[in-house]
Amino acid sequence: MLRSMYSGISGMRGFQTKLDVIGNNIANVNTAGFKKGRVNFSDIMSQTVSGSSAPSTDPSRGGINAKQIGLGSSISSIDTIHTGGSAMTTNVPTDLRIDGNGFFAVSTGGGDEPIYLTRAGNFTIDANRHIVNPDGMYLLSTDREPIQLAENATKFSISQDGSIIEVIEGIPVVSPYKISVVKVANPAGLEKIGGNLYDYTLNADTFDELAARLGESLAADPATGTGSIITGQLEMSNVDLTEEFSEMIVSQRGFQANSRIITTSDEILQEIVNLKR
Repeated sequence: MLRSMYSGISGMRGFQTKLDVIGNNIANVNTAGFKKGRVNFSDIMSQTVSGSSAPSTDPSRGGINAKQIGLGSSISSIDTIHTGGSAMTTNVPTDLRIDGNGFFAVSTGGGDEPIYLTRAGNFTIDANRHIVNPDGMYLLSTDREPIQLAENATKFSISQDGSIIEVIEGIPVVSPYKISVVKVANPAGLEKIGGNLYDYTLNADTFDELAARLGESLAADPATGTGSIITGQLEMSNVDLTEEFSEMIVSQRGFQANSRIITTSDEILQEIVNLKR
């Protein structure tokens, strides 16, 4: 069978995967805190027809380069691009945006419950005065505990370092809770699990567990690179529709070109079969 046919198949598979990633990016163009994906290609091993040789001591013959035939392409990586998204002002006091590289830490409870990271800061206050995300997961403090507002607080505000100032009987009081902001060494190593959440992996940081990272009691701090917390704003998706549509056109043409390779290979095979007649 012709090598070109299998090369065309590998190319079509690769561009189909790229179109899948582009479709997901476009679908999440308005998702708060979403980070776009990017597909990278690499060539598959080449078949060596003849090897190379060095020039001889006799000046009458020089060196010969190797003759190799490529066998197609494959997906080398699907990266998550953690560049900052644009800021959208909402003036909602529980809408938070991190102006930096950190992540909010959320969990279904304190203690030994799994901890997840997110850049989506669209939080609300539940009936028990906890700060929660749209799925009811608690926003964690630097002590790895769910943040709960005082029962007799009439209003509150959040400072850039994550401190919560509550007004109790007309007097501003600093809450014992401070919003935790987590920074990982390799954000691209985090695993998307849906719901704007990321799960810790061994390639994200050298810490064995994410809970150990929160144990450092990190608060928002531009000096450490975690960033500052901006209230009344949300970080929107970092998807650029112009770039995505351009990549979609390139992927579509690449898919069509590889399908043409398969069609041409089929025509050649048909001619070989007809030689018998």
